[in-house]
Amino acid sequence: MDSKKLEILMTAADLGSFTKASEVVGYTQSGLTHMMNALEREIGFPLLQRNHNGIQLTKQGAKLMPAIREFLRANANLENQISAMLEQKEEVIRIAAYASIAMHWMPEILYRFRRICPEVDVDLRMVDHAFEPFELLESGQSDVIFSGKRNCSFCDWTPLYHEKMYAILPKGYPLENADVFPLTEFSGKQFLMPYGSFDVDVKAAVEPAGVVLDAKTNRVDDETVIRMVSAGLGVSMMTELMIRGRTDDVLCVPVTPTATRELGMGIHSQKKETESIRKLRECVMQFLKDRQGN
Repeated sequence: MDSKKLEILMTAADLGSFTKASEVVGYTQSGLTHMMNALEREIGFPLLQRNHNGIQLTKQGAKLMPAIREFLRANANLENQISAMLEQKEEVIRIAAYASIAMHWMPEILYRFRRICPEVDVDLRMVDHAFEPFELLESGQSDVIFSGKRNCSFCDWTPLYHEKMYAILPKGYPLENADVFPLTEFSGKQFLMPYGSFDVDVKAAVEPAGVVLDAKTNRVDDETVIRMVSAGLGVSMMTELMIRGRTDDVLCVPVTPTATRELGMGIHSQKKETESIRKLRECVMQFLKDRQGN
């Protein structure tokens, strides 16, 4: 049975006039009259009686009205629930993160986040290029990035961690001081530059020391660069997350003066931070706090 016709019937009966009812429901008076006639034919007996004072329910119509009202309330409730379910979209946070961060931080962070936001899905994208997270953020392909700091006006940046940079040397490298490696000692040596525009961070570390690198960029991943160093093909410099778990065949020595790379979390400055992203940030900050305590 057409609920729209029943709604109009109830409205007309409550107002006592087709004219008034037509103003409320947005139909012409003739159109409304036609719908009521069709409803009465469908039911099988008259529901309204017309007179010079307007309209009123017949005895049969009045007897049906409580059931009609109950039906319309139930129907409205059903439609509201269906509408809410259709509008309710599973929230997805799209994250772009450096490979080193994705490998060493994100599993624990996402485990914590899932425990407090089980209804939110996370799409993690691992990137190897220093500027790619910012390109993805600016284009709207990512909601959150985890990367090294870059000067981008569209990015709201949350500093997270300063990771040390290390000289990567062959096992037999003659060190004058086993605890540190002077940046100036890179001069004149074949330097294997990590791929992915990491040269930005390397140059930021060595240029203040007046070091000019004899650099060769290799289109290979960090682990391959480390293996090339172990084979005596040159030296390199990487951060602590980049070398974690890969140092058995090389020497990894902190550089002096101390050089670091600022890692952080970024969202687009023109997009409102959602409650889920705020909770993600809280998980990240607590993870780093716990990590420093261990």
